[in-house]
Amino acid sequence: MSDDKPLNIGDNQNRDNPLALTQPVPLTLQPAEVYLRSLGEGSRRTMREALDTIAKLLTDNQCDATTLNWSKLKYQHTAIIRSILMEKYSPAMANKMLCALRRTLKEAWRLELTTREQYARAADIASVRGKRLLKGRALNDAEITTLWKHCLDDNSNLGLRDTALLGILMVGLRRSEVTSLDLSHFKPRNCSLHIHNSKGNLDRVVYLPPKGVKVIKEWVKFRKKQPGPLLYPFSRGHNIIYRRMSDQGILKALQTRGKIAGLDGFTVHDFRRTFITNLLYAGVDLITVKELAGHASADTTAMYDMRGEEAKRQAINSINIPIPEPDKRKTRKINSKISSLKCPNCKSEELIRNGFQILADGNKHQSYRCKKCSYAFTPLLSVPDK
Repeated sequence: MSDDKPLNIGDNQNRDNPLALTQPVPLTLQPAEVYLRSLGEGSRRTMREALDTIAKLLTDNQCDATTLNWSKLKYQHTAIIRSILMEKYSPAMANKMLCALRRTLKEAWRLELTTREQYARAADIASVRGKRLLKGRALNDAEITTLWKHCLDDNSNLGLRDTALLGILMVGLRRSEVTSLDLSHFKPRNCSLHIHNSKGNLDRVVYLPPKGVKVIKEWVKFRKKQPGPLLYPFSRGHNIIYRRMSDQGILKALQTRGKIAGLDGFTVHDFRRTFITNLLYAGVDLITVKELAGHASADTTAMYDMRGEEAKRQAINSINIPIPEPDKRKTRKINSKISSLKCPNCKSEELIRNGFQILADGNKHQSYRCKKCSYAFTPLLSVPDK
């Protein structure tokens, strides 16, 4: 639904649903719309999908986020939603959807559509506990080299654009940040890209390696210096289309390059995971990596760490614990004594332990029984009873 369209009541079936809106309301009084408009464009789409899913679950697919009466939700509704989300989604996704639900309920209270007590009861649902294996992966050096070589070997105009795109993605930008880049955001003198209004409404500066600066400058020579988007899409005839690249355009460009280069099984966001993982491998502290990635929390940055089991092994090997070496001579002496023990009756070495016996010295000594002839004896008192 467009942000500028008024709300509709819906069909008669929605009117019969106690959780559906019974009359039109302006967008400024719709809790879900007020909450969504407080988010950035990238987060807005994700959270709208989450609220639509919750609304459909509550009304058997009769309502979406804009036609549900959020002020009518009570604890019994939110509790069952938490239970369903916990079963259907990963803990991280379920908690993201519950966050959207809580924030929408809070907007209903702020808009005076519900009382503080009703809001507190409905929003009093615990987060879903648990952790799943990390999604995605980090590209290895061979894959990155293959992609670079494939793009650099393409001398066409499309090859120039895709090489610049690869140089930008290698410093960890989100797809939405790439599409928002303008020519003015590229600063070749200090080798940087200025990111504006990224996720969380944060601005930051990302620095480029020399190779990245070079390939972007080569693209700009072809693109010319007229103001506008840094990257342009191409038509099927490889002609520039003077508009901003879309998220799907970036995805398609990378998928095409990967397929031709013989590399499958990676996504655009895997470049971001690769960037963060490589920084952590290089020993860069987590706070600095967080700033470069544009995360609000270091906990989020840690979720992109794809170093895996090898990093754990290296970490353990780096610890110098002063553990003394075992006394090898003493060990050999004990082993020698045990290995020389034989049955006094049949001289067999196949013995089993048979409890203890107190000898003349007043101490307990291990007794043995021969597996071959069943003769029982205790060393030092092992005369056969014949």
